[in-house]
Amino acid sequence: MSRIGKLPVAIPEKVEVKITGNNVEVKWEKGTLNFEFSNTVAVSVEEGNVIVSKLSDDGKALWWTTRAVIANMVEGVSAGYTKSLEINGVGYKFEVQWQKLVLSIGYSHKVEMEVPSDLKIAMDEKLKNVIHVSGIDKQRVWQFASKVKAKKKPEPYKGKGIKYVGEYVRRKAGKTGAK
Repeated sequence: MSRIGKLPVAIPEKVEVKITGNNVEVKWEKGTLNFEFSNTVAVSVEEGNVIVSKLSDDGKALWWTTRAVIANMVEGVSAGYTKSLEINGVGYKFEVQWQKLVLSIGYSHKVEMEVPSDLKIAMDEKLKNVIHVSGIDKQRVWQFASKVKAKKKPEPYKGKGIKYVGEYVRRKAGKTGAK
């Protein structure tokens, strides 16, 4: 039995939630997010909470997923999401130019990535090898951060590459030498 699916999603003040048919719209000054849910679940707003319930046993997995997506939408428009990336290596660096992220990651050329219009990229004020990807849609923020990381994953011998802040990269010893 799901304990997550049963939990109501609390709606903060000023956040507006509209349900029309199979569509949920969450709105606030940071932006608007929409989600179309399945016919096997029911979504309603009661006393400042969003309640998600299943209509049949076929909708059990969608019940939990729908509740989690709506909770992420409410948190996204009220607080937003941020994912931080760190780059390590001699000569490796991030540059932010308008809506482009330029990566110097050891190739003969610089790698340019277009930043989607709904996301913001900011350099860290203290550390020049850290950037912050932020936005209101959790999936879009984490997906773009994943694409940046995929350009140069951290390698296990020297630790060079792009990783999430706080991520542990397991290091290998390398060659042992001939005897």
